[in-house]
Amino acid sequence: MPGTLYIVSTPVGNLADITLRAIDTLKSVDLIAAEDTRHTKILLDRYQITTPTTSYFEYNKAQKTEYILELLQNGKSIALVSDAGTPGISDPGYRVIRMCIDNNISVVPIPGASGLLTALVVSGKPTDKFTFEGFLSNKPIKRKNQLAKLKLEDRTIVLYESPHRISKLLADILEIYGDVEIVVAREMTKKFEELRREKVSASLEHFKSVTPKGEFIVII
Repeated sequence: MPGTLYIVSTPVGNLADITLRAIDTLKSVDLIAAEDTRHTKILLDRYQITTPTTSYFEYNKAQKTEYILELLQNGKSIALVSDAGTPGISDPGYRVIRMCIDNNISVVPIPGASGLLTALVVSGKPTDKFTFEGFLSNKPIKRKNQLAKLKLEDRTIVLYESPHRISKLLADILEIYGDVEIVVAREMTKKFEELRREKVSASLEHFKSVTPKGEFIVII
């Protein structure tokens, strides 16, 4: 009989934000496929989990997907985890999930933390309907075109951004949307968690004097 792929949500930042079921699953599987095994080891050490790990990230996904599939077909159970939050969201996890579905291998979700939902529910923006766009293009013209299309949305928009590009994204939002009220969330659940609810211009001005650090979630 083939094994099972478990999609295990891990903490966004605070290591205490993990479910008992996630801990039990990580302890019981044959292998943990992690986006960054060094990062995941911090979590595993915290909960005394000694299960072997293998890396599964954007640049080895083709090779590792076949490897993981072969193990599953031979009856092994595998937990898929990302660096933070729920696997398959803005990471290559969907590829191995799709492969398992196509090969009639059981895929079981172990729900938990999600970065985008963590920021959204405290943003004060409408949550009855929203669209998650992940990371927009790093090419200026394409990014502006993406924002122009999103301006037609009547749903709350959730974006991810890196500290190196946050100011560029904010400048583009100001150009396309005008000086609207946005929410900029940083380092959610971590020691230096920050949630800024303000005009785009105010966020831009803030990051002129303060070096952006950590991962960002922008909500329009």
